[in-house]
Amino acid sequence: MSQRPRLAPTTTVFNRTRWMPAAGALVLGTTFFIGCEKKPAPAGPPQAMPVSVVDIEPQDVAIANEWVGTLDGFVNAQIQPQASGYLIKQDYKEGTQVTKGQVLFEIDPRPFQAALDQANGQLEQAKGQVLQAQAQLGLAEINVKRDTPLAEARAIAQSTLDNDTQQKAQVEATVKSAQASVSAAQAAVNNAKLNLGFTYVRSLITGIAGQATTQVGNLVNQQSVLTSVSQVNPIKAYFSISDSEYMALTARATHGSGDLLKNAAAVPLTLTLANGQEYPEKGKIAFVDRQMNAQTGAIRIAASFPNPGNVLRPGQFGRVKADTEVKHGALLVPAVAVSELQGMQQVFVAGPDGKAHSTTVVLGQQIGTNWVVESGLSAGQQVIVDNLLKLREGAPVAPHAAAPTATAAPASPSAGR
Repeated sequence: MSQRPRLAPTTTVFNRTRWMPAAGALVLGTTFFIGCEKKPAPAGPPQAMPVSVVDIEPQDVAIANEWVGTLDGFVNAQIQPQASGYLIKQDYKEGTQVTKGQVLFEIDPRPFQAALDQANGQLEQAKGQVLQAQAQLGLAEINVKRDTPLAEARAIAQSTLDNDTQQKAQVEATVKSAQASVSAAQAAVNNAKLNLGFTYVRSLITGIAGQATTQVGNLVNQQSVLTSVSQVNPIKAYFSISDSEYMALTARATHGSGDLLKNAAAVPLTLTLANGQEYPEKGKIAFVDRQMNAQTGAIRIAASFPNPGNVLRPGQFGRVKADTEVKHGALLVPAVAVSELQGMQQVFVAGPDGKAHSTTVVLGQQIGTNWVVESGLSAGQQVIVDNLLKLREGAPVAPHAAAPTATAAPASPSAGR
């Protein structure tokens, strides 16, 4: 059996003499470019960052407090009937303005009309009895007048005159009794008229009438509540304040003495609605509870706000604000200059050495766009209000005065406390 010839493995042989000049050229070229690369210039001193600053100066500011308030009608009246019967008609539109004396509901008047007719009949009967008794009295007076001279002349017996006089007295008593019956019958008529009038259920105040709680066709009585009417102009806002806030509010209103209610106009109140808008009408304190709540340490107060157009309604919530005291020599720092780091508030101050320095501050209450600084700053320092994210401790800065900004709405009273 013939064997196939084995093939020799293919071997590639590089010519070292051919590759050596190329490698040498690559090394020389790399060396050339490295030798031609420029060395970096030495770094100069960092340039000062332009920053806006505000000067911290002491000033007198009014410290305001806010409390969550609940709106309620100035007067809330439950509409209840004074007569019992079937409700036959509703005469008002729910949720609309009603006036004092306006008919809201009607009760079936037929039983009350029948009672009135009966009372009128009894009155007429009593009047007839009076007329009859008065006629008898007139006859008795005539008999007494005729028999008196005859008895004196002994033309008739004295007993006859005595009988006439006694009969006259009896008739006079009958007349008085009949007249009393007329008065009682007239009172019954008046009462029947009043009950008939009660079948028209009227509003006792002017205000917004609520939803009817009883439908037409239901049997109602004096305990039934048909609807409610609330006087909402003005409207009340109830809120509770602490003992210390109450004392501060009283001191500001009365200058240390006097009644808070009598001096309520000295402390105007501001209402902020749930949508964040400030209500344009100013309010005043209208009610102060007689005692402090021993469990909560707060006292309830009601503020009165004008409500033209009945925009505000009972049940709404808002924030009532009042200036409780004046802080003299307060230091204010813009809110935009304050940053928080690990639970502490800090600001950057442009120092006299031309560098920025981080300072920890303790803040009080926020007033507009500024915070009251309790500690950490002193008068005359310059607080940086921009480029805060670029600043570092000791960074050189070029300060310039910041442009004045408008005052924004006050923050929540819980902020900064």
